[in-house]
Amino acid sequence: MKTQYITDTTGKKMGVILPIRDYEKILEGLEELKDIKAYDRAKTRKSEPIPFEQALKEIELLRDGRL
Repeated sequence: MKTQYITDTTGKKMGVILPIRDYEKILEGLEELKDIKAYDRAKTRKSEPIPFEQALKEIELLRDGRL
């Protein structure tokens, strides 16, 4: 990974510039990590399973702000 730093006048690193390909790879990894954490949280919950179709309906209602 070829990384360039943005520094202030004293040389303190303030930001980073990296190739878009590396940036996209980092974003993909973060998204995957987020999904893994959500799965882990869901597995620890004590709840009854619901049918897949019902889950889809509830997700749609949440997206539409009706639930």
